[in-house]
Amino acid sequence: MNETKLPTRFTRPPMTDTQKDRPWLFRTYAGHSTAKASNALYRGNLAKGQTGLSVAFDLPTQTGYDSDHELSRGEVGKVGVPVAHLGDMRALFKDIPLEQMNTSMTINATAPWLLSLYIAVAEEQGADVSKLQGTVQNDIIKEYLSRGTYICPPKPSLRMITDVAAYTREHLPKWNPMNVCSYHLQEAGATPEQELAFALATATAVLDDLKGKVSEEAFPAMVGRISFFVNAGIRFVTEMCKMRAFVELWDEITRERYGVEDPKFRRFRYGVQVNSLGLTEQQPENNVYRILIEMLAVTLSKNARARAVQLPAWNEALGLPRPWDQQWSLRMQQILAYETDLLEYGDLFDGNPAVTKKVEALKEGARAELAQIDGMGGAVASIEYMKSRLVESNAERITHIETGNTTVVGVNRWTEGEESPLTAGEEAIMVADPEAEADQLARLNEWRNSRDEARVQAALAKVREAAKTGTNIMIPSIEAAKAGATTGEWGDMVRAAFGQYRGPTGVSKNPSNRTEGLEEIREQVSTVSDKLGRRLKFLVGKPGLDGHSNGAEQIAARARDCGMDISYEGIRLTPEEIVTAAKEEDAHVVGLSILSGSHIPLIEELMGRMKDEGLTHIPVVVGGIIPDDDAQRLLGMGVAKVYTPKDFELNRIMFDIVGLVDPAPVAAE
Repeated sequence: MNETKLPTRFTRPPMTDTQKDRPWLFRTYAGHSTAKASNALYRGNLAKGQTGLSVAFDLPTQTGYDSDHELSRGEVGKVGVPVAHLGDMRALFKDIPLEQMNTSMTINATAPWLLSLYIAVAEEQGADVSKLQGTVQNDIIKEYLSRGTYICPPKPSLRMITDVAAYTREHLPKWNPMNVCSYHLQEAGATPEQELAFALATATAVLDDLKGKVSEEAFPAMVGRISFFVNAGIRFVTEMCKMRAFVELWDEITRERYGVEDPKFRRFRYGVQVNSLGLTEQQPENNVYRILIEMLAVTLSKNARARAVQLPAWNEALGLPRPWDQQWSLRMQQILAYETDLLEYGDLFDGNPAVTKKVEALKEGARAELAQIDGMGGAVASIEYMKSRLVESNAERITHIETGNTTVVGVNRWTEGEESPLTAGEEAIMVADPEAEADQLARLNEWRNSRDEARVQAALAKVREAAKTGTNIMIPSIEAAKAGATTGEWGDMVRAAFGQYRGPTGVSKNPSNRTEGLEEIREQVSTVSDKLGRRLKFLVGKPGLDGHSNGAEQIAARARDCGMDISYEGIRLTPEEIVTAAKEEDAHVVGLSILSGSHIPLIEELMGRMKDEGLTHIPVVVGGIIPDDDAQRLLGMGVAKVYTPKDFELNRIMFDIVGLVDPAPVAAE
């Protein structure tokens, strides 16, 4: 394999026209399989003109487990890169000088640990740590609401966020210690007003806690280090106005609530990945246009322009994007920045009455939500309220698509079309290396066997003591990183000190008022329930570490509204726990949702356990981003039905579930 040639310095391309603004940072959210493979991908992307790194970590790394933990099975290297110890972090950034790089790490619950490993590697490279630039997302509240990679309860999680902030203020002054992430809020169904309010409420919760950890003189500058990571959907005029509303509301909050006088520290600084929720499996080539239009929302308005942009690939609803697919999205950014005249002009929308009116309406709606959250005691105390609001707004969004009130081209209108040559052939999407997990486990064992165990245990004891006493968690975490501790061992210390936590599901047992169009299926459920002698019992489960619970929540909520007796306990269950629940609750149907790509090993284990427990009479249905070949494998294991993103009609799925329980034909007219 030829070595990738990198630029001599990782800087933005020189500007030839001094009248132009500098473009935003070009990033691609990337990481997979192993640290070595991801390093090659990063160096290739940098050589193609990417100007910053955005690191995706796998689910075990995000949730504080080692690659060989029971819950990690099938998840290693699937949605990002596994980083279990200093050796992995060293390999991840091999030949990439961190002192010259701007690195964004999408990491939350384990942010103190991954930043500690990053600092340790930078020191090994001889870098001046005070010059390191980048971001750890470090936003745990949205994990309880939408993403699910939390470890411990909200209050100690908030404390660790501000520990990172306080440490970086002293030692990494150019580092952004927290990236308030509203991206996943929109992916979970948030309206623009909810995205504004919930993100700003999170930011104020962090700043309120941080005030006690830094001096009064240093606080305004720390406000200036808080950044945001947002989403931009297809309604790009509304989304552009949302960004202007973010800018104005943040300026208002930092000035009035915190008394920050310097406008430089009140600046709303944000990066963006445009909407993945709207990427379609049907006619996926249409996603290229969606991504471009959504990018315009965060680049057209100079006063609200993103500081960094990363774009999804057009085929992410089908599976892992290839390097070529990521390159296509990178070129989209470069063409807008360097071929158009966008950067030659001031703000295009100042004084526009339609824009001003929309921005004011969004601000008014966001202020009302913020007042509600403040009245409940702030973001931490309002997690259950915000979660239920997201589930309801997402249900409304899905209903609009089902009924045709919202048009999605190629999905509910103009569904007939030519077969795309872009999706033809065996290499149309990238398949995760099947040997990557075994390779990672072997290297993890080798790492454990070669380290100074006494030194590791002494360092881990300091991590646990700091967690219990309130000492800044960063100092002993860096020591543990250098000693050779692993991600799972650090996570165990945190779990031991703070306890584990299961977030609210947002799915009430009580039916909603949204029953229009459900008359026929409710009648069928009642008929079958009468035959069974009790309500049709539908158990919804999420095996593994995948925290994307939107689909499971909506299936459970719709089944509830159709009259089924639902059981949904939320995320992060083992196959054994799901099978035990199916037996104890005498379920009639088991529904599983997995979006992380780990469906084959997890379903294989679950189906084996169902057989061992004599439960093969209970049909199992599975939903997720599942390629056709994998769907056939699942059906061969005994799975009754497989659903992918193209199956957006939830009522059709409900009829299928009833039909699986009742051998008599049941169908929608």
